Amino acid sequence: MKFRYCPDCGTELELRQLGDEKDVPWCTVCDKPWFPVFPAAIIALVYDEDNNVLLLRQNYISTQFRNLVSGYIVPGERAEETMLREIKEETGLDVEEWKLRGTWWFARKDMMMIGFTARVRRAPLHLSTEVDGASWHSAKEALTLVHQRPESVSRILTQLFADELNISL
Repeated sequence: MKFRYCPDCGTELELRQLGDEKDVPWCTVCDKPWFPVFPAAIIALVYDEDNNVLLLRQNYISTQFRNLVSGYIVPGERAEETMLREIKEETGLDVEEWKLRGTWWFARKDMMMIGFTARVRRAPLHLSTEVDGASWHSAKEALTLVHQRPESVSRILTQLFADELNISL
């Protein structure tokens, strides 16, 4: 969100240079900057002890492609806590081991995505109401089921995982 008016006093903001930053929205009444804010979310490739990838079917996101576990970080929560919570909420599974894989700007929603891989022990799934279905797939098959756009974070994480396993299409 880019501020046009000061959230504290309502004064229209002016653009000002602030150190190395150019065109920072500035409130002349409160004498402070209002940098743009944006949401942050996690995205996690969940895999089992045999390196099978869990893909979700979430029709409100896409009826064509499968998804990885994802969710917004709530204020006061660390990204790692969000990842563990979202995997448990969406699948009912507990994470045994995880790795931070990187961060990606998701331009289509103006948000920061923080990517993880997370190993679980395969167990019966207990899906949340926001998940229409879920199934396990080989990494090679998963690459064909996630969104095919090169900038798709689901695709990037799946490709990173497949590369670690020396798998290619």
